[in-house]
Amino acid sequence: MSRKNYLFTSESVSEGHPDKVCDQISDAILDAFLANDIKLGIEDDSQTNTRLGCETLTTTNKIVVAGECRGQEPLLKKFNGHTVMNREMITEIARGVVKDIGYDQDGFSWHGADVEVLLHGQSPDIAMGVNAKKKKGGEEEGAGDQGMMFGFACTESEVYEKGSYMPAPIFFAHKILRTLSEQRRAGKLFDLQPDAKSQVTVQYVDGKAVGCTKVVVSTQHNAQNRNGKKYTPGMVRDLIETAVESSLPKGWMPKRPSDFLVNPTGNFVVGGPDGDCGLTGRKIIVDTYGGYAPHGGGAFSGKDPTKVDRSAAYAARYLAKNVVAAGLADKCTIQVAYAIGVADPMSLLVDLHGSGKVDERKLEKILPEMFRLTPTNIRRTLRLNRPIYRRTAAYGHFGRAPDKDGGFSWEKTDLAGQLKKAF
Repeated sequence: MSRKNYLFTSESVSEGHPDKVCDQISDAILDAFLANDIKLGIEDDSQTNTRLGCETLTTTNKIVVAGECRGQEPLLKKFNGHTVMNREMITEIARGVVKDIGYDQDGFSWHGADVEVLLHGQSPDIAMGVNAKKKKGGEEEGAGDQGMMFGFACTESEVYEKGSYMPAPIFFAHKILRTLSEQRRAGKLFDLQPDAKSQVTVQYVDGKAVGCTKVVVSTQHNAQNRNGKKYTPGMVRDLIETAVESSLPKGWMPKRPSDFLVNPTGNFVVGGPDGDCGLTGRKIIVDTYGGYAPHGGGAFSGKDPTKVDRSAAYAARYLAKNVVAAGLADKCTIQVAYAIGVADPMSLLVDLHGSGKVDERKLEKILPEMFRLTPTNIRRTLRLNRPIYRRTAAYGHFGRAPDKDGGFSWEKTDLAGQLKKAF
């Protein structure tokens, strides 16, 4: 029997966290490649469109971009008869991301950081397995790698934000940092700097989220306020408390001062990549469900949609969310697994955690019939070959509203009606 009364904690990090700076640079580079494909009219040509596995590292005034790619001019150009990376263009993309985040500090600056670009061509062995092959019913791309991916959805955040279908701890950890970022950018919290982390502990009673027992926020700040007074943790607490409380449901803010911790180390002036080295893909639990549900083996950022680490995790979330939105369960986890170069998944699992109103085995049969889980169908149906990825690289890939331009397409619930009819 599952527990009904317990505490659960999730964390989030801001767009200025060193690892998230790297995720955003990698995804901004991916967006540039995909936008170029659209401009050239080749976004759905398996033989010539973008392939990218882009990793970024940041440290004190240094940005290193590495990985493998396939693309077209002007991002790649000819030099002495060879195709080489347009390093100047990639450098400007990286600097633009850092500028937008807000870093112009002595130890890490958008214009002062040295940028090294080490991208190279994709392995022909990998390309051979991924390129579309003719099959009955058309062409199918093989999966870009082996691995297992998970999708999850639940109803517990619906009371507070309709359509999110996310666990409350990660949902509110993200919301706190988004609020602080918005107010920093708007000039209301002008003494804050971009790097920040949050941690929210939610109390569950009879299986339902009822409030926060602990909230932790660490946020980078100026050394002094505008009156020349050195910041203390208490002053930072006073600065952000109203914004943090506004991010939580009424009555959820911990009442005791000892349960709302702000900058527990006592100081947070040196931050971002100057304070800690950043790397793409190190915040995968922040990117998904905050530890409340499983995560597969791979990160998302910097990977084009042939990489099932990303696209199949989006598809699994899409199906899980539609199952819950259709009223078939209060919780749903979906696992899907692939082999490199093979289009069809190796396995599919549906787990409704005892909250289901239908047979899980029937869902395992019906879901792939409604939505084929091949890389080609996932990419085309969710329209993933578009420049929609940098926006995913901070504050979570899930629980976001679908954008008018098709961003976060995996958050749509347009299969819910079909699922209701099927049952």
